[in-house]
Amino acid sequence: MNRIWLYLKDYKKEAILAPLFKMLEASFELIVPLVVAGIVDRGIAFHDASYVYKMGLLMAALALIGLTCSLTAQYFSARAAMGFGTGMRNDMFEHINRLSYREIDLLGTPTLVNRMTSDINQVQTGVNLMLRLFLRSPFIVLGAVIMSFTISLKAAWIFVAAVPLISLVIYLIMHVTVPVYKAVQTKLDHISRMTRENHVGARVVRAFGRQKREFEEFTDINEDYTETQIRAGRISALLNPATCVIMNFAIILILWTGGKQVDTGAITTGQVVALVNYMNQILIALVALANLIVAVTKAAASLGRINEVFDTVPSLSDDGNHTQKTIENAPRVEFKDVSFTYAGSRDSAISHVSFKAMPGETIGIIGGTGSGKSSLINLIPRFYDVDSGQVLVDGVPVEKYPFSQLRDEIGIVPQRAVLFAGTIRANMRWGDENASDEEILAALRTAQAMDFVGKLKDGLDHKISQGGTNLSGGQRQRLTIARALTGKTDILILDDSASALDFATDAALRRSIKKDTSGMTVFLVSQRAFSIKNADRILVLDDGELVGNGTHEELMQTCPVYKEICLSQLSEQEAAG
Repeated sequence: MNRIWLYLKDYKKEAILAPLFKMLEASFELIVPLVVAGIVDRGIAFHDASYVYKMGLLMAALALIGLTCSLTAQYFSARAAMGFGTGMRNDMFEHINRLSYREIDLLGTPTLVNRMTSDINQVQTGVNLMLRLFLRSPFIVLGAVIMSFTISLKAAWIFVAAVPLISLVIYLIMHVTVPVYKAVQTKLDHISRMTRENHVGARVVRAFGRQKREFEEFTDINEDYTETQIRAGRISALLNPATCVIMNFAIILILWTGGKQVDTGAITTGQVVALVNYMNQILIALVALANLIVAVTKAAASLGRINEVFDTVPSLSDDGNHTQKTIENAPRVEFKDVSFTYAGSRDSAISHVSFKAMPGETIGIIGGTGSGKSSLINLIPRFYDVDSGQVLVDGVPVEKYPFSQLRDEIGIVPQRAVLFAGTIRANMRWGDENASDEEILAALRTAQAMDFVGKLKDGLDHKISQGGTNLSGGQRQRLTIARALTGKTDILILDDSASALDFATDAALRRSIKKDTSGMTVFLVSQRAFSIKNADRILVLDDGELVGNGTHEELMQTCPVYKEICLSQLSEQEAAG
């Protein structure tokens, strides 16, 4: 709950005025039965039409004032709730961006998306209803009971008995439905996860002809979610009949008791009508309170899931780090006995790896699938922290750098080419916001992308769709390489980023990078021996261990793993050359 007050503190005025105007509306609502009683006892009983008209106008005025108060309360509560949701959503987005890969891996992308959208919307709705109904409903119930005592002491005890009974029914139903609503949110995560998997992997699903099977699995999950919702709905559906039965019995008792008192002259017929109206007001208020409790229950479940994200402390932090002065003549990148394990895994992804990469060197990294190539290069920009050992950039441990300084020095092209909706120019400026068109064009030429960018009608203003779906795989890869080169970094990491390129383009790309990136340390991660054989040095990984470190010629003589990879891809003559 502390987090709710945290985001409502900027809307204190709205959070106070909304319930106050609702209580003001409720006050006018409590006066209406007395006006009706006057109409019955005086206007109708004595055939006084002018009195009926006068009281009718008073009721219309009360209704108009109540409506104005209600709309004012709605405005203030909506303003507070929307501001609350906006603030929380912004902070969660910022917090998620601070999380390391480790936390994102543990939480999962689908649930993070759900919590930032669906869950925050649920809490926002709960806050809105709380501000409007939390005080109004109890105020109406208490006010109606007090007003009944002013009319008839005997009839008032019916109210005193009925209110706890109706409240008990509401409590029991809510007690059963609370866990069900919590389960609903979890099942919604499963639906979101599967939807995202099928959307992202649509090509794979169709390539393997799995549409029918995936549809069946989605149907099963969706039906489970539907059944859970229906179960909650069935239990909640008992609310109205159960409360109506109690209310109707209470009204019967009021009419019976009131009728006797009318016969004795203790109360009037109009006062009996007022008592019935007050009972109806109590029922409506309690049902509204029940709906509020349902909304608050859902909001509480969602708030718990939101808090899980906020309470997830980033395992990586640069708090307190100051701009570092690099050490002259130090290796550009150095690994000292580095070991690393992913969260939830028992086996190390990297084990006791040590090497040095000097300025201007091109380092090839090769190994079988799962050998730890991507894990190794993800430690350089400190996407993960090592379990033991040390990673140094320019002689300084990476954990001492501010993230901005460290990552400004490193250009990364990931395995999966990621482009964002916008123009080519906007995508290129991710590496350097102030990059000129000449610098962008130079990077595109180095990345071998000018052959298709130059043919585009709009050139750098060509629109790229979300994910770059209006480009081929090779075009996306070349643009992501150009984006990394635009930043003019000291370290360039190409993580198997030429897999969609043909051999000729791949060779031209490597030659161009070698020529245009003088002084830059380049890491070429690849499963193609052809792509890295001409690197200054090659690191060979096998099951997370560094089993080879040297030139192509040296490794062909000393590293069986490297020799096996080369001979499986190249002829003996190519491997020897």
